[in-house]
Amino acid sequence: MNGAFRSLPSVDVAMQQFAAAHPDEHAPHDLLRTSVRRALEMAREAIAHGAPPPSIAEVLQQVETLLAGLRAVRLRRVINATGVILHTNLGRAPLARSASEAVVRVAQGYSNLEFDLPNGARGSRHTAVAALLRELTNAEAALVVNNNASAVLLTLAALVTGKEVLVSRGQLVEIGGGFRIPDVLRQSGALLKEVGTTNRTYAGDFERALSPETAAILRVHPSNFIQQGFVHTPSLAEMAAVAHAHDLFLIDDLGSGAVRDTSQYGLAREPLVQESIRAGADIVCFSGDKLLGGPQAGIILGRDDLVEEIARHPLARAVRIDKLSLAALEATLHHYLWDEAEPAIPVWRMISRPAADIAREAAHWQQRLLAAGVAAYTRAGQSTIGGGSLPGETLPTTLVVLQHLHPEALAARLRMAEPAVVARIEDDHVVLDPRTVLEDDVEELLRVISVSFDAS
Repeated sequence: MNGAFRSLPSVDVAMQQFAAAHPDEHAPHDLLRTSVRRALEMAREAIAHGAPPPSIAEVLQQVETLLAGLRAVRLRRVINATGVILHTNLGRAPLARSASEAVVRVAQGYSNLEFDLPNGARGSRHTAVAALLRELTNAEAALVVNNNASAVLLTLAALVTGKEVLVSRGQLVEIGGGFRIPDVLRQSGALLKEVGTTNRTYAGDFERALSPETAAILRVHPSNFIQQGFVHTPSLAEMAAVAHAHDLFLIDDLGSGAVRDTSQYGLAREPLVQESIRAGADIVCFSGDKLLGGPQAGIILGRDDLVEEIARHPLARAVRIDKLSLAALEATLHHYLWDEAEPAIPVWRMISRPAADIAREAAHWQQRLLAAGVAAYTRAGQSTIGGGSLPGETLPTTLVVLQHLHPEALAARLRMAEPAVVARIEDDHVVLDPRTVLEDDVEELLRVISVSFDAS
């Protein structure tokens, strides 16, 4: 085995031979050296496990593979044909065209992010979106951070550190990725006090749980699961009455953040941000990239004095929103103010799309695919909202079913295409849902399917 190890070239020799074999490769010297070392380490590991020593050509090929891997773009464009509108793994809400254009406009040059142009003085990055949010929701004040978990954490840290927060046992939820409400409270410095039972909590339970150490009541909207049957939760107005009778804060963590009535689309009614403000919540927190249909963001609305106190907390700078997300959020909010959500914001365009329109689209896809030699048919199916919003709620759709002997292999080939296509497998078939495919992606989708089907 020692002889096998000695047959491997030195790092310097391998680098020289690689440079001679690849004269057009312009990898920096240190990066090339690191890749050569890694390739030789892999060769030694293989020899140690009984493999024959690789040739110099095989070593150099491994170096080339490593460099190509470093050069490859990891974050790729994906066509979402799964039928899950807010697909967390695929980046949740696709942005409106105006939001994407706003991001590019701000990214390619300087902006007045924290500069007051009329006065020529330092300004606040929150000014533009805060005004829009106040107009949209009738809240006194608004603050935006990088996501909703940060919004809740910052609010608790600023207002109730070292004090008790009352939370119904039925609302001690896990919000995804292993993050749990009790953990967020603990990290903020607030003291969790559980109220009621898992399935039934009443306003009187909050009254009885009060102590001199109580500072706030927290309502957590269970946006990623449903409780049914023998359940009860007090209304937000009832909770506000208890909180304000005892000089406490009522904090409402809405999560998905709907500002449009979802029931008009045949879905369950998601609590509206505006309703929380009217019901008496002192602070309302919600996401920007769920039902709002904008960029990742955490939005804090509520009483002017409390939002100002939250904004002054040192943690606010650590979780502040960046200029690109702010630009996208501002453009998104404009669509709501001018009643353009359905045509302009992809999430609402998908939710509101008529089933008959999707059926026509699916039939068109089927005809195109059949003409290209792809075995396909259509059948009725269901789309889902996803993203921790409206759990269990579905919308009728028409699926395009691809008939293939090896559906797993076909799905994998679609995922590795350019652009990547992510579909789902049902009843041992690859199925595509037109509801979540953006209009500009249809031609590329059909091309990728045709090529992938032939190749497999």
